[in-house]
Amino acid sequence: MKNKISTIAACLFFAISCFAQAGKRKEPVTLSLDSFTAKINRQVKPQIIDARSPEEFAFNHVDNALNFNLQTKGYADLAQALDKSRPVFIYSINTGRSSALAHDLKSRGFAEAYDLEGGIANWIGSGQPYYTSANKGLSLAEFEQIVAFNKKVLVDIGSRYCGLCKKAKPILDSLRNEHPGDIKIVEIELEENPQLIAALKTVNVFPYFILYDRGLVSFKRSGLDALKYEIEEALAKAK
Repeated sequence: MKNKISTIAACLFFAISCFAQAGKRKEPVTLSLDSFTAKINRQVKPQIIDARSPEEFAFNHVDNALNFNLQTKGYADLAQALDKSRPVFIYSINTGRSSALAHDLKSRGFAEAYDLEGGIANWIGSGQPYYTSANKGLSLAEFEQIVAFNKKVLVDIGSRYCGLCKKAKPILDSLRNEHPGDIKIVEIELEENPQLIAALKTVNVFPYFILYDRGLVSFKRSGLDALKYEIEEALAKAK
């Protein structure tokens, strides 16, 4: 009887372990930029996937990246063409599309799927190599002149394809209307100014904001929570 109970217990333990491992294998991993690039650099020909739209991809992308997502026509064939035994490295703007793609690839039997935290903003914002179709945007020298010749400068850095970035526009318009002449607002989009975003080497997610006070950084932050309050507080202190 004791042996029978032990056998049943062992079988249950084995089944639970297998179930846990199966669930674990289906979960992709979101990596910091350092970990993401370190793993890529260990690959001879890394499998990098840009999960944004073809229009976004045409503006800028990681060198040698493929471009598809779950909505792409022929997606199953594109996924099948990859090597399931090797890691796949995925990014988008935020983690929505890239995370969904990573989960699906894991469910299809891919051994490793890694999602880049902060997406393309983190990659280009840290100065990593990339392709761009932008000819000429705002140069770093021009940007530095704007900062130098204005008392208060708020820099809004994002992308026209970033949903959260669009929600920042009403906040910026409100600041312009309520504080005319008190603050210079500069809006920098990835599609037109990737070189400047790369040169700043501070952006790790969209939207990203930098407030300059007399040429010095007053604060740097991402997200919209309490953004207007922080800026108005900074303006009040300057008076």
